[in-house]
Amino acid sequence: MTTETIRPPLTRDDFIAWVRREGEQRYHDHHRYHVLMHEGRLTRVQLQQWVLNRYYYQTRIPIKDALILSKSDDSAFRRMWIRRIRDHDGDEGGEAGLELWLRLADGVGLDRAEVASCRSVLPGVRFACDAYVDLVRERSLVEAVASSLTEFFAPDLMSKRVLAWEKHYPWVSADMLAYFRSRVPRARRDSEEAIDFVVRHATTFETQERCVAALIRKTEILWHLLDCTFAAYIEPAWGPAGARAT
Repeated sequence: MTTETIRPPLTRDDFIAWVRREGEQRYHDHHRYHVLMHEGRLTRVQLQQWVLNRYYYQTRIPIKDALILSKSDDSAFRRMWIRRIRDHDGDEGGEAGLELWLRLADGVGLDRAEVASCRSVLPGVRFACDAYVDLVRERSLVEAVASSLTEFFAPDLMSKRVLAWEKHYPWVSADMLAYFRSRVPRARRDSEEAIDFVVRHATTFETQERCVAALIRKTEILWHLLDCTFAAYIEPAWGPAGARAT
């Protein structure tokens, strides 16, 4: 008869290093669509369709955050986390994240009402974004929070994106990039709060492992979203002749 060895939890520093390592190597800044975007090699249509399809993901964020809120009995946690919903929906509309994304849609020449309707979203993009909501719904609170830790890497990506758009897509007014700029400090704040929560509540190695798995699943969802847009709009050269960006 053998006894199973229970692995002790990682230290705070080692656990955070594991989270960062997995996230950094899998984050969607490495995807071909984003690489082409930041190199200025997307056509106007390809940039527009990224904005249109990504909007559906933006609409899922406050929904998954509401699910996370519903999992917690801690009023202090809920007061902290509900700010994320306000960041996207706003208190009374106006300058929150969803509105800023629609302003970006205006800036790239899309019809705001069409983008907001989500009628033209690719089925694969819709499937990936809905899978994120399902992930949060099905996992424990600490795993659901861990899935949000892609925000660790968002500030650098957003800063890079602003510079790339200003350089390569001057036909988009700099004022329309407000969403990207707003996410830099907010993502930094949100990721710090989330990792602190995860570290405090993932008290066994098994739980730490499940948290990392949730983060990996989230990166796969983001990657799949871009795979769908790449397949539709870049290969095979969707749109007018010569639209291929490679």
